[in-house]
Amino acid sequence: MNQKTIINYILISILLIIFCAIFLPVFISLVKFWTNSEDYSHGFFILPLSLYIIWQKKDTLKKIPVQPSNWGLFIIIFFLLVFIIARTGEIATLSPICMILIIIGIIVYFYGFLICKELFFPLFFLFFMIPVPSQIYSALTIPLQLFVTKATVFIAGLMGIPIYREGNVIHFSNHTMQVVQACSGLRSMVSLLALGAIFGYFFLRSNMLRGILFVAGVPISIIVNILRVFLMVIAYHYFRYNLTADSIHTIFGIIIFIMALIIIAATQRGLSFWDKSAEKK
Repeated sequence: MNQKTIINYILISILLIIFCAIFLPVFISLVKFWTNSEDYSHGFFILPLSLYIIWQKKDTLKKIPVQPSNWGLFIIIFFLLVFIIARTGEIATLSPICMILIIIGIIVYFYGFLICKELFFPLFFLFFMIPVPSQIYSALTIPLQLFVTKATVFIAGLMGIPIYREGNVIHFSNHTMQVVQACSGLRSMVSLLALGAIFGYFFLRSNMLRGILFVAGVPISIIVNILRVFLMVIAYHYFRYNLTADSIHTIFGIIIFIMALIIIAATQRGLSFWDKSAEKK
C-alpha cells in the first residue's frame, strides 16, 4: 500500500466521520418517520437493499479504473450549502436529499464518475426512503381521490347500482361512503414504484423494460384502489356489509396491497418474455 493510498483512506475516514456527525440527526428523523408512518414503513428496507446491491457489484467495481474527479468536491460543497439553507429554513425533505447527493459527491471525488455510474441504481434507490413533501402529497391526493371516486361510480353505474357522487363522497339511498386519502392510491404508489424498481433490477436485463415496470407502479396503484373502493360499494349494496370499519378496513387494505404485488410480479413475468426474446436475438 503506497503513501497516496494511505492518505486517501485517511481523508475518506475523516470525511465519513464528519458526514456521520452532520447527517446522523437527519437519518434518525427518517427512522422516526418510517416508524410512525404506514406509508413509509418500506423505508427500513431501502438502505439494506442498496448496500446488498453494492456488495453484489464488488467484483465489477474492482475492474473499473479509479479516476478521482474534483467535480465531486464541487458537488459536496454545493449540496452542503443547500443542506445548511434547508436546516435553517426547516425544509425537512431537502435535508435527506442533500445527504444522498453528498454521498454521490464523495464517490465522484474519490473514485470518479465511472464507479458512480456503476452504482447508479443503488444510489437512486436510496431516494425511496425519503418521504414525499407534504405540499406535493396534498396536491396529488385530491385529484386522485376525485378520479378514484368518479371511476368507481361510473363502473357501479354500468352495473345498475343506484349511487351518486358528490366530490369524493359516494351516496347510497341510506348510507354515505367517503373516499379518503388512503384510498387515493398515493399511499401505495411510492411502495409499488420501489418494488417495481427492485423487481426490474433483479429480474430484467433491459433498461427499457425495467423503466416500463417501474412506471407501471403508477397505474397499478390507481387501478387496485379503484377496485378497493368498488368492492366496498359492492359489499354494502348487496350485503349491507361495511368494509370501512377500522379493523376490517385495515385487513382489506392489506389484501388489496398484496393483490397489487401480485400484479407487479405478473407484469414482471410478462416483460421477462420480451427480455428473453431480445437476449436470443
